[in-house]
Amino acid sequence: MVSTAPRKESQVKHLAEQRVLLPNVSWQGYQQILAALGERRAARLTYFNGSLEIMTPLEEHEGSSSRIDQFVNVVTEETDQNLKSLQSTRLNKPELPGGAEPDQCYYIANEAAVRGKTVDLAMDPPPDLVVEVDITNTDIDKNALYAAMGVPEFWRYDGQLLKIYSLRDGEYQESESSLALPEVPKALLYQFLQDCDERGETASKRRLRDRLQDFKANDVE
Repeated sequence: MVSTAPRKESQVKHLAEQRVLLPNVSWQGYQQILAALGERRAARLTYFNGSLEIMTPLEEHEGSSSRIDQFVNVVTEETDQNLKSLQSTRLNKPELPGGAEPDQCYYIANEAAVRGKTVDLAMDPPPDLVVEVDITNTDIDKNALYAAMGVPEFWRYDGQLLKIYSLRDGEYQESESSLALPEVPKALLYQFLQDCDERGETASKRRLRDRLQDFKANDVE
């Protein structure tokens, strides 16, 4: 049986992210800070409406992000969907102005449009799915940022609950099902995350594949 409940909160609280917010930063200032920090860094930058957040992910954050990524990869394989993963590649839209380095982002429906090329959002469609892990509070309105970028689907995970947002008329509406991964219940992700805690990631991926095969078989019947 697949659990329908979110993960149980741990009795021990660990800091999942370190965040610094810089207000009143211009687009040019954002670009200068990016250049000064360089590409080889652990911190991720999110810029929107003049505010710049510098976030350094710690173990709980990175573990959650990695497991969600494994989940998406297994599901797309088992449902025969091509996938282009950009992970934390910077998504810049100077006309907003705004930029982000999400935890994970994927092309699925539009994978063929960007296959084998370096994505340029000035010409290419935005990713079909963006995932952010925000276990501690963020002062950036990421829903508004990714909606302005035109990202069709946005997942936000706070360490316990996953919220799925679908873009409708330029704004996100919360949904219980995914556009990018149709017919895969949210409960399956919760069960996978719980299994990873209890069984380890390799065994949990095998178990997830078995469950997806069961879903397929039931659909055929």
